[in-house]
Amino acid sequence: MAIHILEQLKWRYATKKFDETKKVSSDSIETLKEAFNLTATSYGLQPFKLIVVSNPEVIKDLVPLSFNQGQIGNASHIFIVCIENKVDTAFIKKYFDLIEKTRNTPREILSSFEDFLIDDFSKKTTEEMKSWATKQAYLVLGNLLTVCAIEKVDSCPIEGFSPDKYDEYFALSEKGLSAVLVMAVGHRAKDDVFSEFKKVRRGVDELVIEIE
Repeated sequence: MAIHILEQLKWRYATKKFDETKKVSSDSIETLKEAFNLTATSYGLQPFKLIVVSNPEVIKDLVPLSFNQGQIGNASHIFIVCIENKVDTAFIKKYFDLIEKTRNTPREILSSFEDFLIDDFSKKTTEEMKSWATKQAYLVLGNLLTVCAIEKVDSCPIEGFSPDKYDEYFALSEKGLSAVLVMAVGHRAKDDVFSEFKKVRRGVDELVIEIE
C-alpha cells in the first residue's frame, strides 16, 4: 500500500488541461467530499465549507473570475474551499453539542475545554481569525490533493482567482463565508504537455532532518 501511495503521488501533477469529455465519477466525488469532512483541523472545529461545482455553465462563468486560467474552464468539477467568517460562542457551543451527542460524553466533562475555546476565540481579531481559518483550509487542500491522486483523479490547486468576485458570484457573505482556495478536478487531456514533465523535488536527504 505504501508503494502504491508513493507511485500515485509521483503520478499527480498540477494539471493544466483537462479532457472536457471525461467527467469524474460520482463515487470519486463522494470520496473527496468525505475526505474533506475527515481532514484534521485545529481543535476539530472545521471552520470551513466546501462548494462543489459541476454545472458547466457555472464553471465557464468562473474562468474570468480566475484570471482566465484554462484549467478552470475545462475541469469536470471545481471545488471551492470557503472559511467561516465568524467562529463565535454559538459556533463553538454547536461543536460541543456534536461531541456530546456523538460520543455520549457528559457536558460537565467537556465544559472546561469548551469555556477555554470560547474565551480564546473571543480575544481573536478578525484578521487573526481569518488567518487561523485559512491555515485550516490549506490542511484541507493538501488532503484533497492526496486523495485525488489515490483515486486517479487529476487536480490543480489554484490560488490565482479573485476571492471577492467568487464571494459575490456565490453570495458567500450572506452565508457567512469567504472563498480562500480553489481546486479544479478532472482527467488530464492527452495533449497536456505538463503530464510528461519529470517531477522536480529537492529530495528527502535535503529536506528531512532526522534526530536520533
